[in-house]
Amino acid sequence: MFQKKILLITGGTGSFGNAVLKRFLDSDVKEIRIFSRDEKKQDDMRKKYNNPKLKFYIGDVRDYQSVLNVVRGVDYIFHAAALKQVPSCEFYPIEAVKTNVLGTENVLEAAIVSEVKRVVCLSTDKAVYPINAMGMSKAMMEKVIVAKSRNSGDTTICITRYGNVMASRGSAIPLFVKQIRGGEPITITDPNMTRFMMSLEDAVNLVLFAFKNGSSGDTFVQKSPACTIEVLVEAIKKVLNAPDHKINIIGTRHGEKLYEALLSKEEKANSEDLGDYFKVVPDNRSLNYEKYISKGDTDAASAEEYTSHNTIRLDSGDMEKLLEKLNFVKALKDGVEIDAEES
Repeated sequence: MFQKKILLITGGTGSFGNAVLKRFLDSDVKEIRIFSRDEKKQDDMRKKYNNPKLKFYIGDVRDYQSVLNVVRGVDYIFHAAALKQVPSCEFYPIEAVKTNVLGTENVLEAAIVSEVKRVVCLSTDKAVYPINAMGMSKAMMEKVIVAKSRNSGDTTICITRYGNVMASRGSAIPLFVKQIRGGEPITITDPNMTRFMMSLEDAVNLVLFAFKNGSSGDTFVQKSPACTIEVLVEAIKKVLNAPDHKINIIGTRHGEKLYEALLSKEEKANSEDLGDYFKVVPDNRSLNYEKYISKGDTDAASAEEYTSHNTIRLDSGDMEKLLEKLNFVKALKDGVEIDAEES
């Protein structure tokens, strides 16, 4: 499907963008466009990969004209540009709205106008039952996507929703590793907090699955295991041979939840089980609700949401095995310094 095609990755200098590049640079894709605001990271990527297939575009999803410029001639888009840090979005919620909601509107409008064939947008578990500004902005982003998908013509637009991506930029694992290696106490918020665990490879696989199998407005979720923060920390301590390293419990940060959900009750009731994934199709009824009044939906009342509390729970040994697979961790054990995004 990607042979001689042009792929655009918004927010392409981040963890996901780097993971996609590793998957596609040696394929027969014609061109990969990296779109972001950060010229330093773009320059680092340009030097690192040194590949003629890579094209770099400076711009911001908040600026429709800059988005339109990069979208012209593109076949497919992976939309990863976002404000993702929960605490910073709590303090600057309107900035989250500008990037996550209005920025997505710009990307989708430019894609439809430019007749892009397929767009896959990356969302988060925090969009389900959101209690923080980041999750709320992502939930609104999803609503914008579904609304756009109803009138997107030949442009297919899908959503992927996933949980914690291990060792991604700004996540807990690189922080805990840095604290151990620096001789600082490990700072955890609540040891009983649970989070879904996915690798960057899993995240790319989910996007590609949605790309190949999605219809406009579909939301895809990968079935993922989870663990408590306490188990995660114990596993990291064992992997780095620091079993007695000090831990400080600092309390829950702004906008944090005890556990995350990847599917609400209503979505779970209406989801399709595809084996390793769930697919939720959009509600494409019109505003003329009266013609549906006699049908009703009793499944949602008996359904159970899909959360990091009721999914497969990893113990310390299971978590160690996942950590050992990360290139980031392998390199550290070999005494080699690499960025967490290399994982």
